[in-house]
Amino acid sequence: MTNYLWLIPLLPALGAIINLMIGRFLGKRTVSLLACGGILGSFVLSAVTFFQLIKLPADARVIHNVVYQWLNIGKLNAEVAFLVDPLSIIMLLVVTGVSFLIHVYSVGYMADDKRYARYFGFLNLFVFAMILLVAADNLLLMFIGWEGVGLCSYLLIGFWFEKKANATAGKKAFIVNRIGDFGFMLGIFLLFWSLDSVSFQGLQAALAAHPLSTGLATAICLLLFVGAAGKSAQIPLYVWLPDAMAGPTPVSALIHAATMVTAGVYMIARMNFLYVLSPTAMLVVAIVGVATAFYAGTIALVQNDIKKVLAYSTISQLGYMFLGVGVGAFAAGIFHLMTHAFFKALLFLGSGSVIHGTGGEQDMRKMGGVRKFMPITFWTFLIATVAIAGIPPFAGFFSKDEILWKTFSSGHRVLWAVGLAGAVLTAFYMSRLVFMTFFGENRAHHVDHHPPDQEPSGHDVCCDDDSTRDKSHHAHIHESPKTMTIPLMVLAVLSIVGGLVGIPHALKGANHIEEFMAPVFANSGIIHVEKHVSTGGHDAAVLPVGEHHGDTTLELLLMVLSVGLVLISIYGAYYCYIKKKDIPGRIAQKFSGLHKLLLNKYYIDEIYQQVLIKSLLALNNILAYKIDLGVIDKIVNGLGTSTIKVAKASGWMDKNVVDGAVNGTGQTVLAFGQVVRQPQSGRLKDYLTWVVAGIIMLVGLIWFFVLK
Repeated sequence: MTNYLWLIPLLPALGAIINLMIGRFLGKRTVSLLACGGILGSFVLSAVTFFQLIKLPADARVIHNVVYQWLNIGKLNAEVAFLVDPLSIIMLLVVTGVSFLIHVYSVGYMADDKRYARYFGFLNLFVFAMILLVAADNLLLMFIGWEGVGLCSYLLIGFWFEKKANATAGKKAFIVNRIGDFGFMLGIFLLFWSLDSVSFQGLQAALAAHPLSTGLATAICLLLFVGAAGKSAQIPLYVWLPDAMAGPTPVSALIHAATMVTAGVYMIARMNFLYVLSPTAMLVVAIVGVATAFYAGTIALVQNDIKKVLAYSTISQLGYMFLGVGVGAFAAGIFHLMTHAFFKALLFLGSGSVIHGTGGEQDMRKMGGVRKFMPITFWTFLIATVAIAGIPPFAGFFSKDEILWKTFSSGHRVLWAVGLAGAVLTAFYMSRLVFMTFFGENRAHHVDHHPPDQEPSGHDVCCDDDSTRDKSHHAHIHESPKTMTIPLMVLAVLSIVGGLVGIPHALKGANHIEEFMAPVFANSGIIHVEKHVSTGGHDAAVLPVGEHHGDTTLELLLMVLSVGLVLISIYGAYYCYIKKKDIPGRIAQKFSGLHKLLLNKYYIDEIYQQVLIKSLLALNNILAYKIDLGVIDKIVNGLGTSTIKVAKASGWMDKNVVDGAVNGTGQTVLAFGQVVRQPQSGRLKDYLTWVVAGIIMLVGLIWFFVLK
């Protein structure tokens, strides 16, 4: 099987090629079978590879498949080769498995779209690029997949490009990612310049033989992290992800759950052997991660678009993953990546089911009571909400608690406190979403009079009088077809049981996923917890990567504290949005400034527009009109005018002097030739005449000069 790893990315690539080239001539059923079948084949091959991998000894679980030599230029040696180990096989299973469910869901969701084949072609191409990114054995091949998912995100986010907002969102995602990718590329260049290798195994060997200085390692890690921040939507490069909701909802699930946005987390985990050489870079990763988690959570508290809430939730959850890898808990970060793929894909697909069932409605203020008409969507969505909130024994509890515990036990107490606060926010805004969407009375067409920046409250929105309800709106609310609900049910099961592979030792469990990935991070060295630097002032310590077991009693107490605060937060949302529905409105009015700030996302987009975009456009105008047109073009045009004048003078000289002399000489020679050729008539009598004339002249000359 090791010789056939290349089939895992090839199958979706073939589906993409066929559907993009001739898909419009095929029936929708054929297009669906090609697209879904390719991803299913990749998942099956990944599963077979997983079972082959676990049969190997724990310290030898590496499968390397070289397809062909790609680049061999001087010291640069890169192959098209695939590396499968415990880290990459988990990613492959998550990417192909969740992507297959999203493909199946898309069959129903996109059934009436006029560009059906193109959609599935782009979707297959996206998965191909993500598999390439995950399975690559070197940074250059990873970068190809990295850029591939960036391109496909642009194509899919702006899929409905007829609307300017959708096209703009696609361009925004593409441009912001290019900023991050530039840093990532510089990091690759600097790493190759330092170690003469781009393969992961080669880099590890080179570092063992020639360790980098701390400063150089920090520079490389931070440059790579710029790329990770762009791809995984971290501060300050997160702004593209909320706008990416313009794409079809299955695209949101694909990009924001298991694939593109997790690429940055995976890259840092893959490069763990480099990051542990720089405590500064690790601390930056952790701080940015936890800051993003809390920051995005505050914005999600007041958003009214169901997909926007989930978008900021994704940004927040990615922050937790970066917090995990930033404190050296690489396995915990990947564990949360896996569980997040299950419940966040379910949340996005569930929101798509709600949107589909309510005739395209996305404003939660115009929903309510949906659970009566969409029971499968409701129960699966509720399961995902409980999972992301961190309630045991659902999947999100184990992975998020593992990150928080590793953060606390490694000495980063301040980061732990901020992370815990973010978890409380997550429970509140996700419960708010559920209560506003699925509970109470339907509020369709009863919210238009509210200002867009003010949370509706009380009976103005939630009418108790049946006569005031929009019964026509109720009539068209319906459950989604089986192609959409079956993936929801599968993901719901995974959201329940997915965390059982990582039950912590404090709960007398076997953390199988951490033990499985331990060999990948075994050579990661040590992490130094710096004294008095965002760690709560604790003394410096040296802790093995991923080995922060600490005191079991303390871990259990922190676990109880976390779950207790989350339950209180859920009850708070219930009290505000079910029991006392006027409270959100009163709070919004009392703290109108803060509410407006959060509702407008801290005005970051506006700040970027004014400070960066307008400044760059102004600079562009200066360069274009003042310098390019006013200076450079004038110089170029002046040189051109001068050249024309010189050319005209040169032309006159050439025509009237040089050509005149040449032509005059030619005409003289021609005239002389005309004269000389006269005797050369070819007639015998002319020649005899000239001979007689010559004899007479000769006789005359002899007589005159000699005989006289």
